[in-house]
Amino acid sequence: MATANQLRREMIIVWDFDRTIINDDCDRWVGLEMGLTKLFTQLRPTMPWNSLMDRMMEELHSQGKTIDDFTKRLNSFTVHPQIISAIRSAHDLGCDMKVISDANKFFIETILKNNEIYHCFSEIISNPTVVHRDGRLRIFPYHGLNHPPHGCELCPPNLCKGLVIDKIKDSDVKKRGIIYIGDGRDDLCGILKLKEGDHILPRMNLSLYHLVTKAKVPIKPIIHAWKDGEELNKILVAIISTQV
Repeated sequence: MATANQLRREMIIVWDFDRTIINDDCDRWVGLEMGLTKLFTQLRPTMPWNSLMDRMMEELHSQGKTIDDFTKRLNSFTVHPQIISAIRSAHDLGCDMKVISDANKFFIETILKNNEIYHCFSEIISNPTVVHRDGRLRIFPYHGLNHPPHGCELCPPNLCKGLVIDKIKDSDVKKRGIIYIGDGRDDLCGILKLKEGDHILPRMNLSLYHLVTKAKVPIKPIIHAWKDGEELNKILVAIISTQV
């Protein structure tokens, strides 16, 4: 017979990143703090978000900014201690944790490593990045590079979180339950792929919270709203502890 700890491992936890693991948007510093507000504002209506970020990286590279400059800035993004505690507790209980984010892998991995929680995640699913020999950071769309366009009307063209959730579920031979933690409109598609008995943790009073609490379509998972890291920690550990 399986032990309680073994049964607790039958959970997958999916985390959004911006305004979920961190309290800010890690892309915002490009325009706001690196002197590109005018160019950012000019180009924003003309291209998808991740393509805009790639263009911003090109501009910063032309100004002599290096990967070390980016890393130093990203290392100033701290994760709330209670969210770090929640992540480490879930990892210690054997949960399989993944990040699905419309940011990019370089930013996310740098921040997670600096906060010493990168090892807690089995996958970082985001827009891929490459550092060229000349030091320029390139950002590419998740869909369209190694994946075909998705055609989902709920999601931005570069990343459909619903398709990612489908892939996770299809590859999970144990058919584990899913806990989804997020804040934004682009998380809705992934949540609609979940089933009864799964859990969603929308950040209170942000876009996802309003979408799931006022949805015109049935939301099958159990909803647990949270306002800060302390509340998220308590909710998440309580959910995991009941999966026995």
